[in-house]
Amino acid sequence: MGQPHHHHQPLHGITVLDFSTLLPGPMATLLLAEAGAEVIKIERPGNGDEMRSYTPKFGKDSVNFALLNRAKKSIAIDLKSVSERARLEELVRSADIIVEQFRPGVMQRLGLDYETVSRINPKIIYCSITGYGQSGPKAQIAAHDLNYVADSGMLALSTGADGAPVLPAALVADIAGGAYPAVMNILMALQARAQSGLGCHLDIAMADNLFTLMYWGLGSGFSAGQWPKRGKELVTGGSARYQVYRTSDNRYLAAAPLEDKFWTNFTEIIGIPQEELAADDQQAIARVASVIAQHSADYWLEKFKGREVCTGLVADLEDAVTDPHFIGRGLFTQTLDDGRGGSIPALPVPICSVFRHIQAAGAPELGESNAALIGEL
Repeated sequence: MGQPHHHHQPLHGITVLDFSTLLPGPMATLLLAEAGAEVIKIERPGNGDEMRSYTPKFGKDSVNFALLNRAKKSIAIDLKSVSERARLEELVRSADIIVEQFRPGVMQRLGLDYETVSRINPKIIYCSITGYGQSGPKAQIAAHDLNYVADSGMLALSTGADGAPVLPAALVADIAGGAYPAVMNILMALQARAQSGLGCHLDIAMADNLFTLMYWGLGSGFSAGQWPKRGKELVTGGSARYQVYRTSDNRYLAAAPLEDKFWTNFTEIIGIPQEELAADDQQAIARVASVIAQHSADYWLEKFKGREVCTGLVADLEDAVTDPHFIGRGLFTQTLDDGRGGSIPALPVPICSVFRHIQAAGAPELGESNAALIGEL
């Protein structure tokens, strides 16, 4: 099935006003833009979104900004100025979606809160992304991804060799707790509006949404009082069947032979009778680790080749992007131009190819759409 024409994109004709900065909101509106929505980024004059200033650079702005804000438009406007803010009224009146991630109360002080906006546009879907939500004792606390992961109990689950929590490699709260739930709820709100004709206010709390990712720990704790112990559970380092093992050449194997059929194959290949691994989890981990450490990664990959063992090499990111599987899947076929003759692959997003742009548009210059959308200031 070929790529669609632009008017076949599911969000074609939907207008989004994006007041967000940095990661959660811009990631959410990137997904909406990729599915065909017109996203208008509202930025402060002078510097715009703080992420523009990050390094490394890609053209005039940072590569982070370019990846997250492709295919959007930009308006530079001082939201603290009543006269300048008034120029947004027609856009607010005609928009379908507003995305903002200020602390609770900020948009109200600007006269752009849901209650005010919905009076002039009852169809507006208003998505607020915050760390702790619109209410509750922590609603006004300043925090970042690491704080939300720590507060939710997630950070304590995985530990290093010294028993201390390990920093997550991904900004899981911003993306899995913020951007993705925002998009899911916006799409549901669009469907609800198609039936009722009315919009709504979406309260997306990144810390709240992390608990969903720990369903297994909640289940054990609530039902049996068996709350997860730090680094001791099946998927957090407490089992030989779900573990990272160092090889003799200081590379690593990710071994996940959880089911008995995979575990049988795995133990047979490494030459350890299963009964010798049944008594104690820590002893089993140490025994397997000692065997894996005797040979190189290539040796083990060759031994495991063609066998169902759910085990493979821990790839560096640089190697992963050249993996023939991901290349064959077309993850990096879209490109971004920096306006100066350079280009890089666009950020792969979880939007199926039948809905995406054929070619990724670049990120906007600060305020480039002022004249077209709200007139010169």
